[in-house]
Amino acid sequence: MAAVARPRVRLVVTADDFGYCPLRDEGIVEAFLAGTVTSVSLLVNGAAAESAAELARRHGIPTGLHANLSEGRPVGPARHGSSSLLGRDGFFLGKMGFREAVAAGDVALPQVREELEAQLSRFRELLGRAPTHVDGHQHVHVLPGVCQVFAEALQASGVRFTRLPLELGVGGCAWLEAPARAFACTVERDARAAVGPFSRHGLRWTDAFVGLSTCGRHMSAHRLLGALARALEGRPAGHALTAELMAHPGYPSVPPAGGCGEGPDAFSCSWERLHELRVLTAPTLRAQLAQDGVQLCALDDLDSKRPGEGVPCGATLEPFLQPSTP
Repeated sequence: MAAVARPRVRLVVTADDFGYCPLRDEGIVEAFLAGTVTSVSLLVNGAAAESAAELARRHGIPTGLHANLSEGRPVGPARHGSSSLLGRDGFFLGKMGFREAVAAGDVALPQVREELEAQLSRFRELLGRAPTHVDGHQHVHVLPGVCQVFAEALQASGVRFTRLPLELGVGGCAWLEAPARAFACTVERDARAAVGPFSRHGLRWTDAFVGLSTCGRHMSAHRLLGALARALEGRPAGHALTAELMAHPGYPSVPPAGGCGEGPDAFSCSWERLHELRVLTAPTLRAQLAQDGVQLCALDDLDSKRPGEGVPCGATLEPFLQPSTP
């Protein structure tokens, strides 16, 4: 039987939480220099944001903004007084607290816009340029209402690329603990609803997204390749697919260093950060990706190669539900 031609894949591997702490950043830079991480997302309210920006300049790392509305202190006007974005302690409401406040209608969206604009401005101060992309810390950018404000702010600032965290088949990943699987499915649902606002404001994203099913201890070369294979299902042979892998590698944070004003959280201090770093930098992973026809690249590389080939995303959900046309 003749071998079936596989679609060509251009994969962006984005390390989130750059600027969270020096140890996390050290591991991220190591993964970039190893050739696996191809892009980073910077927390401008992170404890190590300034040193991270210097690392990005020194090593030429494609850097985007990791818009943060849920952890630590704000950088915008809210830091000077009361705000619907903050608790009584002056910090953001937290991963679930912010979601609950948005769902209850307790978050003033104009204040969301102010904070996003302040973080975009802070990014330009740190890097001397606009971000290559903007995504959301803990996926806050796809929440109902927030996604509209997010899209408007990015369009106004001239940023075109974002992340759509819609991972096909994540609900069937039995290795995920029930809370993690439920959260992933909620993120997927919100991402589907964000397609409309994102596309209406000219935002672009990759055809496929991977990372919800491969975070921390769940990351392995086998699962990464399996997630990419799920993204390829139904694609016609020869179709040029673009994909993004979200990752959180690094050396674990050691308190009190790190965080966004409150010290590092358990996620950052976990051995799972080192596990991701080791998986991503293993030569066997890069060899397997190459064997499967996966080309590692940065988002701006996708952009430069797309004229004449179409765009990384469409204005509808078709890229995720059925074969898209070049």
